[in-house]
Amino acid sequence: MTTQDRSNERSGTGLPQGYREGIITAITVMLGFTLGFFRFWGFEAQGQWTYKSFSAAAGLTLTLLLQIVALLRSLRVKDDDRIEYAITVRWFVASTVVLVATLFVAAMEYSGLF
Repeated sequence: MTTQDRSNERSGTGLPQGYREGIITAITVMLGFTLGFFRFWGFEAQGQWTYKSFSAAAGLTLTLLLQIVALLRSLRVKDDDRIEYAITVRWFVASTVVLVATLFVAAMEYSGLF
């Protein structure tokens, strides 16, 4: 490793080619899934609204907000920096964790187990 490589590593610069494109694709795929599921949950699912179904809808709303923040961060030129990119990845991972938890709540509520 050269001195220049080490200084780039410390400063956070030098994101490898393709990383930004990959995370943008991943975010948009998850965003599309979340919007599709939200449409089903909010408009097409049978049954009455309860506090349980409302909590799932609130979780989906939070997920959408986190995904939009991650997408906006990933589209910035500043996100070529490794440190900024790592923060964007954390936003995306947080949105995915909230989505999985929300899907679990929605599945339990829809099946009647919750």
